[in-house]
Amino acid sequence: MKKMFIYSLLMVCSGLMASCGDDTYNMPGEPAPNATITSSKESFSAAYEGESFTLEATTTAAEWNAYSNEEWISVSTENTASKSGTVVVTVSENPDPYARQGSVIIMSGTARKYIPVAQEAAPKSAYNAPEGYSLVWHDEFDEGSELNANDWTHEVWGKGTVNDEKQYYVNHVTPAGAKVTEIKDGKLRINCLLEDGKVYSGRVYAKVKEGWTYGYIEASIKLPKGKGTWPAFWMMPVNFKSWPADGEIDIMEEVGGHPNYVSSSLHANAHVHSNNTQVTHEMYLEGAEDDFHTYAIQWTHENITTYVDGQVQLSYDNRGLGRDDWPYDDPFYVILNLAWGGTWGGTYGIDESALPCTMEIDYVRVFQK
Repeated sequence: MKKMFIYSLLMVCSGLMASCGDDTYNMPGEPAPNATITSSKESFSAAYEGESFTLEATTTAAEWNAYSNEEWISVSTENTASKSGTVVVTVSENPDPYARQGSVIIMSGTARKYIPVAQEAAPKSAYNAPEGYSLVWHDEFDEGSELNANDWTHEVWGKGTVNDEKQYYVNHVTPAGAKVTEIKDGKLRINCLLEDGKVYSGRVYAKVKEGWTYGYIEASIKLPKGKGTWPAFWMMPVNFKSWPADGEIDIMEEVGGHPNYVSSSLHANAHVHSNNTQVTHEMYLEGAEDDFHTYAIQWTHENITTYVDGQVQLSYDNRGLGRDDWPYDDPFYVILNLAWGGTWGGTYGIDESALPCTMEIDYVRVFQK
């Protein structure tokens, strides 16, 4: 009896060992070891509008499943209790003007197979311009990591050069190599930062040698936060000789000590802030420092009107009083800059804890008749 019991026990153990050696067998509640996963597709590329795809998944184990860690990718499965089944991958619409990458993961036991999912960028919003105007120049900031030197020029000057501003404007980078301007995720970023006790920032000119005379000019901008910031989108004359005689056109300015209040101004001999005769208007814009908003100017020989998200900010007519009142028939070039402190930027004080800070520009577009 004892020998027969031992023999039977050995036979049972031998059978168990044989079963355990099969990769397709797993005890209830335990993952299948060393499963092999194959799929009918190895990757997906989706249009920005969103798409759905189907693949067949096969595994050497008895069970499998699939999922994604990306919110914009949803996954559904069929026949996961068998060794093969179907995976339906749905990619939602991409609202952003840059491509994105994700993956679908098929799992079986301890094995994982990653299926890359790429989606193209959404196109930039349709161009907005009054009837009769055509696009003559633009920068969407979609290519490279730096501004195109054929279109843009960096200003370089020291602290206090104008308006008692506290920043140093440098060409691309600070002495330690930090970028004051960079293109990232389809945006131009103008960075203001503190380095070795000095504040550095960027000031750039578009087509500084030729500019434009008249037109509809528009930019989409998210303003920086912080007491001491002074971002601006404005224009100066190509053939500048003296200020304010040759004019200045401020499409948008804001100071961080008075957040979300954006303004437009015109400067000439007959209207200038030094004697409180400037032509200016300010409005409150909810979320100016949190979201992108559109700032624009429509400029003709007869009138200059500036806009904020399509709403009129300032309007000024050529009254026929001569150049002292209307020096705006010459070519002007576009300026984007982020100042720190100064006669207006520092009016409410300066808070260096706000540094570094960034002004972001989604695009600049120039239209003419």
